[in-house]
Amino acid sequence: MRSTPEDDRLSTVLRTVRAGNGFEEALEQILQIVRLGLVAEGERLPAERELAERLGISRVTLREVLKVLAEEGVVESRRGRYGGTFVLAQPPAGGTAGAARARAGVPAPDLEDTLTFREVLEAGAAELCAARGLSEDEAARLREALDATRDAALGDYRRHDTLFHLTLVELAGSPSLTAQYAAVRARLNELLGRIPLLVRNLEHAQQQHTALVAAVVEGDGEGARAIAREHCAGTAALLRGFLT
Repeated sequence: MRSTPEDDRLSTVLRTVRAGNGFEEALEQILQIVRLGLVAEGERLPAERELAERLGISRVTLREVLKVLAEEGVVESRRGRYGGTFVLAQPPAGGTAGAARARAGVPAPDLEDTLTFREVLEAGAAELCAARGLSEDEAARLREALDATRDAALGDYRRHDTLFHLTLVELAGSPSLTAQYAAVRARLNELLGRIPLLVRNLEHAQQQHTALVAAVVEGDGEGARAIAREHCAGTAALLRGFLT
């Protein structure tokens, strides 16, 4: 079957997502489609089955992505013979706080600099922690920080998430590294404050946190670094999708 001009346009953005961050990367790609005008305002996104196949995700995951986008005033689902998911001209009047923050935008170079520096520091710290080995008290401290994120109320999650990552970096044993991370984390939190809290993303992040702590405590430096990088990539995908 020959491709249509629409297929050719969408293929410049749509690609199979990586298994580790399927929800976040799918959200980023669909937001890019909308922001680039590849599907114009008032037009319909590809059918769910096609979109899920192109992204390499389940239709359940895709529906969660589309639900978030509908809540943020980016798309609208319509039923019936001519139904589907349609791109909205703009967020509804009095739309969500997340949509308003996202519209503020962030210069791409500033965003990429923050995301790159954050990944380098966090992945390096995770590997260092695992390589040096944690004492029983240090391991207990890291687990307590993890438990605090798991038990946090939604509105207090990001504060506990910050404390968890700061604890991990501090346990790497380098005051200079900790100081640099604190600075980039403050910038990261300002950016995160511009996008909505997504329950699916937070659940996924908790799974990654748990795996990261296990790798660090077990002394698996390579594994800890890989998990930290994947975790950072998920956050990066959301921020790029909403803010660029």
